[in-house]
Amino acid sequence: MRQSRVFATLAMAALVSAPAFGQALTGTLKKIHDSGTITIGQRDASIPFSYFGKEGSDQSIGYSVDICMKVVDAIKAAIKVPSLKVQFTTVTSATRIPLIANGTIDLECGSTTNNLDRQKQVAFTNTYFVTANRYVAKKSSNIKTLNDLKGKTVVSTSGTTNIKWLTEENAKQNLGMNIVAAKDHPEAFLMVETGRAVAFFMDDILLAGLVATSKAPGDYEIGSEAYSVEPYGAMMPKDDPAFAKVVDDATANLYKSGEINALYEKWFLKPIPPKGITLNVPMSPQLKKALANPTASGDPAVYK
Repeated sequence: MRQSRVFATLAMAALVSAPAFGQALTGTLKKIHDSGTITIGQRDASIPFSYFGKEGSDQSIGYSVDICMKVVDAIKAAIKVPSLKVQFTTVTSATRIPLIANGTIDLECGSTTNNLDRQKQVAFTNTYFVTANRYVAKKSSNIKTLNDLKGKTVVSTSGTTNIKWLTEENAKQNLGMNIVAAKDHPEAFLMVETGRAVAFFMDDILLAGLVATSKAPGDYEIGSEAYSVEPYGAMMPKDDPAFAKVVDDATANLYKSGEINALYEKWFLKPIPPKGITLNVPMSPQLKKALANPTASGDPAVYK
């Protein structure tokens, strides 16, 4: 009889504790826990952040992806689901924000600029890279300044901060440029490569990757003038403090432990797939500052 009472007590404790655990999870953490899956937004050609490393691949590799997988480990621990399934969904510059905002993806791991305007729709992890808006052009075109592009055809990628800046600056300075919106970065670069556009405006680190992997890297030059500061972070759902805390703690620990330095070296200072090129981009003072004092600020002044 006593043994029966012990089993009954244990059973009751289990019933009481199960709902309590469920109630402790809210928002995105609960969604991930209940489905047993986290959905990550990936890019197909944002070298070296998130890109398909070999032909025929449908899962990205890269600096951002490695960081996000560290975050996934922290999420597994937080929700106590070590066997959590990771599902990747390819997004574009135009679709990435809507897919986070409507809950289709839980975390976007790419090359997305964190700014105050975007923070009205989504939230960002602690910054993991700092770049700048510049253009790439063929050396033979002899483009040196923005004024040299007056009346010419230029390109940028749809849905980016770069094309927004370019459109506004074109009107402000009355440059008369014909601005073409490409669906992705490779299409935009191809337009410069084939002479359909004189210059491609994009984040300088992405331009460096495209030039390095092009057929004739020596034919191109990236403009020396930086038009804007672009801090990168992974996007996540807005107004979800419990999820944000897990993600922010994970990235802050990655940065402050120094483990981030090995990831940076792997993707920016060593040969990377698929061609074994080395970008040879040392860590900037702005990024060192952001990693030493983790921040998810969308104010560009913080990174200057």
